[in-house]
Amino acid sequence: MSDIPQELKYTKEHEWVKIAGDTAIIGITDHAQSELGDIVFVELPALGADIKQGSDFGVVESVKTVSNLYAPLTGKVTALNDALAATPDLVNKDPYGEGWIIKAQGFTQAELAGLLSADQYKKEIGG
Repeated sequence: MSDIPQELKYTKEHEWVKIAGDTAIIGITDHAQSELGDIVFVELPALGADIKQGSDFGVVESVKTVSNLYAPLTGKVTALNDALAATPDLVNKDPYGEGWIIKAQGFTQAELAGLLSADQYKKEIGG
């Protein structure tokens, strides 16, 4: 069974969100990376870009497929995981840690409240 940390929020599109103060740290779930296989490239948005909940903000490319990344929250991109340019497989090795993708600010509590809990996400993926 995929690892699903209880403290995170999730989307049906397999992104996760960790809130640290007023910053949302965003990545893809362990389930998503295992379905994708070996990740060979991550296309990131521009620093300072506006992201909108439900809209795509980047791409993850694996040996099997190319998959869009969807913003779990609306906000402004405040940090990019530059390490992914050289080592995109960090998303495979540590999806909830070193494999984070972007950080954003400016989201609303209402959007956050609308995301899935760990238990809801587990049901979503058939766990």
